[in-house]
Amino acid sequence: MDTYKVKLAEGGRVVIPARFRKALGLKTGDEVLIRLGDGEAVLSGVRSSIARAQGIVGKYVKRNRSAAQELIDERRGEARRER
Repeated sequence: MDTYKVKLAEGGRVVIPARFRKALGLKTGDEVLIRLGDGEAVLSGVRSSIARAQGIVGKYVKRNRSAAQELIDERRGEARRER
């Protein structure tokens, strides 16, 4: 794991080293996520975080099926049973 020492600038600004930005595929204006836990802050790109989440959810959703549509169908079924 690469580690770089950077300084905290006014307003809490931190410059992400170019090597890290390149590895994360980050460009000027991109959004990043910062997670805090166990005394550490972990920075990740929004796009990679979304892709990771989609990969996890994809294991539980049937192919060629919308998770949103499954939820709608499930709620409609519940509503029919409650009548």
